[in-house]
Amino acid sequence: MSAPSGAGKTTLGRSLLEREAGLQHSISYTTRAMRSAEQDGVDYHFVSREDFQRMIDKGEFVEWARVHDNYYGTCLADIERLCSQGHDVLLDIDVQGAEQLRARGLDAVFIFIVPPDMEVLHQRLQKRDTDPPEVIATRVKNARQEMQQASRYDYIVINDKLDEAVQTMHAIIKAEHSRAQRVMPKVRRLGV
Repeated sequence: MSAPSGAGKTTLGRSLLEREAGLQHSISYTTRAMRSAEQDGVDYHFVSREDFQRMIDKGEFVEWARVHDNYYGTCLADIERLCSQGHDVLLDIDVQGAEQLRARGLDAVFIFIVPPDMEVLHQRLQKRDTDPPEVIATRVKNARQEMQQASRYDYIVINDKLDEAVQTMHAIIKAEHSRAQRVMPKVRRLGV
């Protein structure tokens, strides 16, 4: 799942995780400062730039990117562990990370979250009250660029009303579980 900053990706992801049995969130690593309401190991794994660089050098990330002057990455071992336990894994990644996953050919479903319009996006960023006006302006500018990548995703969800967006995400998960390529191994075991 990717989205520009302020599109409601975190809120949507949390709501989906509460309602979708079998779905687990892969906790990303970041070098950015922890916000007041965040917890290390819950929202992100907060690490130093040096530690992040060591993880890059060891090839521990399935994807990583520099965004808004900070680094973010997804640890491959975390995904493998969750998948081996039979979970679907929700990744909260930016467009650069999604491109890296596509290039690796991973079995993934790519969903892009968009706000209903740019004014709502701007209001959401202001309402956070975590960034000065110049940072918000940069995030809005970056959002326009990121949204140009939406057509590269399998699905686009407009996050106008949270409950409707969560229902749409739930429907996507259910539909993906019914794809012939995923179900046929079970059908073959029935002797068909």
